[in-house]
Amino acid sequence: MKVWVKLLIGSILGMTIGFLLPAESPRIFAAFQWLEKLALGIGRYAVIPVLVFSLTLAVYELRLNDQFWSMVLKNILLIIGASFLVISLGILVTLFFSPGRIPIETAEQVEVLSLDTAANIIDMFPSNMFSVLAGSGIYLFPVCVFAFFLGMGLNYDRNYTKPVISMIDSLSRIFYHIASFFSEILGFILIVLSAYWAIRFHGILQTKVFKDLIIMLGVFSVTLCFGILPLFLYFLRPKVNPWLVLYGSLGPALTAFFSGDINFSFPVLQRHSKENFGIRRRSGALSLALFSTFCRCGSAMVAAVAFILIIKSYIYLNIPVITLISIGLRALLISFLLARHPGNGAYVALAALCLGHGGGEYQAGYLILRPLAFYLVAIGTFIDVMISAFGTYIIARANGFIEEKNLVHFI
Repeated sequence: MKVWVKLLIGSILGMTIGFLLPAESPRIFAAFQWLEKLALGIGRYAVIPVLVFSLTLAVYELRLNDQFWSMVLKNILLIIGASFLVISLGILVTLFFSPGRIPIETAEQVEVLSLDTAANIIDMFPSNMFSVLAGSGIYLFPVCVFAFFLGMGLNYDRNYTKPVISMIDSLSRIFYHIASFFSEILGFILIVLSAYWAIRFHGILQTKVFKDLIIMLGVFSVTLCFGILPLFLYFLRPKVNPWLVLYGSLGPALTAFFSGDINFSFPVLQRHSKENFGIRRRSGALSLALFSTFCRCGSAMVAAVAFILIIKSYIYLNIPVITLISIGLRALLISFLLARHPGNGAYVALAALCLGHGGGEYQAGYLILRPLAFYLVAIGTFIDVMISAFGTYIIARANGFIEEKNLVHFI
């Protein structure tokens, strides 16, 4: 059975269970909170070893052929272009199809979320570089930095580094197969995640407060990922069937939506990139690391849309164009700074927009949407992962790092 079919069946079963269970039961809610932590832990279990060994080999092989910096530049340019496009489209859609205002309730600021950029930079270079391998698996950028320096070091002198290269190559393949095993059982894991998602969604539907925002974000995300983004593949040469690429990305899309965690989806996305699209490790590992770290424009776009709705709910005047541009630029910047927040990126981005806007009149605005945070995160992560899949494919195909796969061999 195809992996995406297993994931789809697990999602449907979980949502059915979630809608049938009583959403108001504290015991059920607490049980699913615990089960969600367990499920996310299983999904992230092999992320660090898969990332560090595959990225190390990618850096080494690309640098050996003098292609590393050009590949990094192409990835960065694509990330910036995709981020600008997605955030701009999200803001425009909000203006043309403006969702209804939400009731404003006075909320005490009982939680403060921040990007904590200064701490993120410090954590990139801990006193002991090996300590990044013993991390929690949440903040992966220091792991990428470690893999970068290790890959660079392997080019020192092949007479000395050849045994180490062979060992890292073997470890990369071993942990890839371990991660593949976990991707095979994720159908069962998604039963838990989708059930918990459905329980919360059912509760939100009963309130009918956020109906317009839910519909707008849902329709826009589907249109973007299943309609607009595939059209860009028509510009690739030689010609490619964009719907084939879309079909090959269904598995990561499902894990992203119901987990809301980009690290949880990383091993699934890596496996689908290799076994569905035939993307070589040297290109796929580098692109996935860069996109997963810096291309969080889906989460930032969702935050920008939600923030515009919050402003409209406070005031009854049209938002000035200069304010919209400011929101878009700040959301663009925030999209590059969400590496520490793989599982709640959209909500943290919304908090950053609220806390940093104007004179602080919307500082507690994000608390209004706290009941809907799981949905914002799900939509944002879904778009993030789909853009990562398309971006990784575009870079690999444009640079010849791809071996075409027949549809019957897709996993």
